[in-house]
Amino acid sequence: MFWGYHLLLDCRDCDRPLIGSRENIYDFVKAIVQRIDMTAVGEPIIKYLCEGDPKAGYSLLQLISTSSIVGHFMDGSGDAYIDVFSCKPFDIKEAEACVKEFFNPAKIRVNFLTRNAD
Repeated sequence: MFWGYHLLLDCRDCDRPLIGSRENIYDFVKAIVQRIDMTAVGEPIIKYLCEGDPKAGYSLLQLISTSSIVGHFMDGSGDAYIDVFSCKPFDIKEAEACVKEFFNPAKIRVNFLTRNAD
């Protein structure tokens, strides 16, 4: 039995207006929480970080009752890095489809880990 499930989505060359939009990122996190059957704990934190740096862009943190959803969206490269970590199983394909719908990446590298301290 696993303690948790960790999905890492490395997204290349996303639609820059979509990853640069706080409103789109907000809509995305609301949608993914629902689509993978999680429960949000409070509102998401979405902050623009590292202004003036090549890695500048929005970062996202949404606590869920079973852990968290985290994202980093790079203005310069158009890349996005999104993690879903939960002790409750979830539909990986649905999470990936939601990312594609909201950010339109040219390519996604998917890594999925099962977590257990034993």
